[in-house]
Amino acid sequence: MNRIYMDNAATTAVSPAVLEKMMPYFTDIYGNASSIHSTGRDARRALEEARRKVAEVLNCKPNEVYFTSGGSESDNWAIKGTAFAQRKKGNHIITSAIEHHAVLHTCQWLEKQGFTVTYVPVDEFGQVNPADVEKAITDQTILISIMAANNEIGTLQPIKEIAAIAHQHKVLFHTDAVQAVGAIPVDVQDIGCDMLSLSAHKFHGPKGVGVLYIKQGTRIDNFMHGGAQERGKRATTENIPGIVGLAEAITLAAQNLEEKSARIAGLRDQLIEGLTAIPYVRLNGHRTNRLPNNCNISIRFVEGEALLLRLDLAGIAASSGSACTSGSLDPSHVLLAIGLPHEIAHGSLRFSLSDTTTQEEVDYVLKTVPGIVEVLRSMSPLYADFMEGQK
Repeated sequence: MNRIYMDNAATTAVSPAVLEKMMPYFTDIYGNASSIHSTGRDARRALEEARRKVAEVLNCKPNEVYFTSGGSESDNWAIKGTAFAQRKKGNHIITSAIEHHAVLHTCQWLEKQGFTVTYVPVDEFGQVNPADVEKAITDQTILISIMAANNEIGTLQPIKEIAAIAHQHKVLFHTDAVQAVGAIPVDVQDIGCDMLSLSAHKFHGPKGVGVLYIKQGTRIDNFMHGGAQERGKRATTENIPGIVGLAEAITLAAQNLEEKSARIAGLRDQLIEGLTAIPYVRLNGHRTNRLPNNCNISIRFVEGEALLLRLDLAGIAASSGSACTSGSLDPSHVLLAIGLPHEIAHGSLRFSLSDTTTQEEVDYVLKTVPGIVEVLRSMSPLYADFMEGQK
């Protein structure tokens, strides 16, 4: 069976070109970038060339690019590092109710350390109102962290406007752009952010490597200690193969991005239109102001986990809006935040596309899902009761 992979928001396949670029740094140019011999200097050159490539895509200076182990570390460093560096100024942080857990759990941990956090709500499309952010600012506010695009429902946030509000109040602004980079243009100068997180494995790069952009002059504490790597900001021997892979992946992702995004958005729209044509199916997130590769739907009278398992048997890899797979019986905090009741939030699916998604794959999904829904609903007493009530 040919398997169809539509869980690219979780991770993407490493592209052959990226893997080819990485391989010499495992076997030939394997030196420690901190060593002064020629093998180490070769690694150092690769490290700094990668930094330059990333800076070119993000439109920043190379010395504002710091390599990390991924998006979660970048988020943790941005928030914790700012919180402790700015503690004399204030102890208040603002974020949204639908952030990735790398942000939410970090903020919740900081609350235990004496910081206060405001979690601004979102509307039914998952959008933050900049006016709500401004209203939440106090004389103790030191950081605002709002994601560029939501990882579950794909909604884009007005981060440029929120960054401007933050700076009007002399507050630092961080954005988790892990889902956005590689999918839409991301320019730190245009956004006006002080910090930005990204992760290579979301745009056909390797896992275990990411970036935290830190605008020059931003006061932020170190997150890791024990060495002088990353200009004394992040200790640990640099992952040169991963960093080289990230730089190649982000460079390739930026090439013809508008053309690629338009093609993927066309396939996404076909999915949205076809799946929402099934009775009692709704789209989650904003219809147009969303990532080009994201289709998140809720299907009434069906459990998301059952849908996932049936799809997997049919050769389709997707993800559920339910958190059951992580051992929790609660549905997604994102879906609850946009106002979905528990029973509908539990029946959610996310299909996320990539450069490699084909028309044939979309057609197969649209052909397969209605039958699975019909079978599962035929076993649902809730659906039977509902249909009886419609007579």
